Amino acid sequence: MAAGRERRAKAETFTARWRMQWHRVRTGLRRNAVDYFRGDGSDWIAFAGLLLTVPLLAGMTLIDSVWCSPATLVLPIVAGGLLLRPASLLGLYAAAATALIVESVRLGPYTEGASRVTPGVVLVVAACGFFGLLTAQFRSRVGVPWRRGGTMLFDLRERIRVQSKLPKLPQGWHQEMALRPAGGQSFSGDFVVAARTNGGRTLEVVLTDVSGKGMDAGSRALLLSGAFGGLLGSLAPHDFLPAANGYLLRQDWDEGFATSIHLVLDLDSGDYELYTAGHPPGLQLSAGSGRWEEKAAEGPLLGVYDGAQFDPVKGSLRPGDVLMLFTDGLVETSDRDIVEGMDRLTGEADRYVAGGFHGAAWHLIEAVAKDVNDDRALLLICRQATAPAH
Repeated sequence: MAAGRERRAKAETFTARWRMQWHRVRTGLRRNAVDYFRGDGSDWIAFAGLLLTVPLLAGMTLIDSVWCSPATLVLPIVAGGLLLRPASLLGLYAAAATALIVESVRLGPYTEGASRVTPGVVLVVAACGFFGLLTAQFRSRVGVPWRRGGTMLFDLRERIRVQSKLPKLPQGWHQEMALRPAGGQSFSGDFVVAARTNGGRTLEVVLTDVSGKGMDAGSRALLLSGAFGGLLGSLAPHDFLPAANGYLLRQDWDEGFATSIHLVLDLDSGDYELYTAGHPPGLQLSAGSGRWEEKAAEGPLLGVYDGAQFDPVKGSLRPGDVLMLFTDGLVETSDRDIVEGMDRLTGEADRYVAGGFHGAAWHLIEAVAKDVNDDRALLLICRQATAPAH
């Protein structure tokens, strides 16, 4: 009992109470900081910090206006445009305007010397405030603060990459894909969805090229990749492109068409069906003859008109054969038609016949269409001549 009373007495001391309060303050600040970074919390911490910098900068200007110009007030204003909500931003602007008035009165008319509050300084501060307010209002309307904007774009990019990941194939098969967005951007209008269906015996791959390129087509590609991924394997192969066509028509986009090629490959026999919707044909390398053969099916663009029919072309991949699927950005440019581009692609691909096509997809894009300002995608499906040894 005595020991218990002693512990309670120690806990009730001033030092113990101070430590407990300090722990609660740190926990609260940490929680608010996390919420603020996520865009869920209040902006009072940033507002208070920026508000304190205004009189600090004004005081430094009054002490030495040569080293601390009145124009330094744009610093908290620019930071406020990135950090604060519009209502808080107006409060910061009011403080900055007050500081300018005080500086103007204390430093005297700008005609009497340098480093004063000139009309140019007022215009610069006002212009920064105007654009900062526009930025804050845009963030408020979109609902995504700048602190989460980069993370959100990163998540979207990674989601597209995950959805485009090809499933693992059984022994005797090799597949790889390379995708290069236009202009070195992170988002592309080209995407792939793939799945193994029919108990894993069948590989279904859909390579799609959305109208537009880069960031302009990235959002539509993300939406379509999710929709196409849900349709793939849920419908019979011959029903996939008609369903995808109907989905695009229902979106009613101004620039809503897309091209697509759908491969249905039996991994046991090597037989396949290839459906196309306004897409460049596939190319098959026959190991027996060493020649590339064009595999072209019939089908219109997706999202153009209802009731479109898509008739497949059939083929078979024997040991040593290779099938290439690609988008038009790889083979067609303003100064090169698609036939010439396909000839160049097959000419470069012939270099990999002897050594195998492992790692060839990325190098083929580099060799054929490195500086093309369009989205480019290449998919390789190889049936190996001999199964790898264990």
